[in-house]
Amino acid sequence: MANELIVRKDRLPLSQKICRAAQYVRMSTDLQKYSIENQAVVIATFAQLNKLTIVRTYRDEGESGLQIKNRMGLTQLIKDVQSGSADFGHVLVFDVSRWARFQDVDESAHYEFICKQAGIKVPSAPSNSTTTAA
Repeated sequence: MANELIVRKDRLPLSQKICRAAQYVRMSTDLQKYSIENQAVVIATFAQLNKLTIVRTYRDEGESGLQIKNRMGLTQLIKDVQSGSADFGHVLVFDVSRWARFQDVDESAHYEFICKQAGIKVPSAPSNSTTTAA
C-alpha cells in the first residue's frame, strides 16, 4: 500500500524518546557484589519511579572500567548515539563507577557529552531511588 504509515524506531520524535531509556550495566569480575542482575533491578526500580521504559540493554561482563577497549557494550551504545539510531532519551547506569573508571576523568565526561549533544540524558546514580531523571 502506498499510503502505509511506517514508524521507524530510529526516527522516533523526541516526545516519544523522552520516556524511553537504555540501561548500561558492567561487571569487571564474577566476584563483584553489584552483579549485572542486581544493577538491572535497581535501574528498573529507578525507571519505574521516573515513568521511563527500558527499551535497550548494553552490557559488559568481565571488563575493567579503566578503558573503553574491549567494552563492546559501551562502544555500541556510543555508536548508536552518534549515528542517531538511539531510540531512547536516557541512559541509566547503577552508578558512575559502572559507566567508567577511566584514568582521565575527561574521557568519562567526553562520552557523557556525546550523549548530551544527542539530547540523551545520563542521570547519575539511580541507586539512590529518590533521584529523579529530570
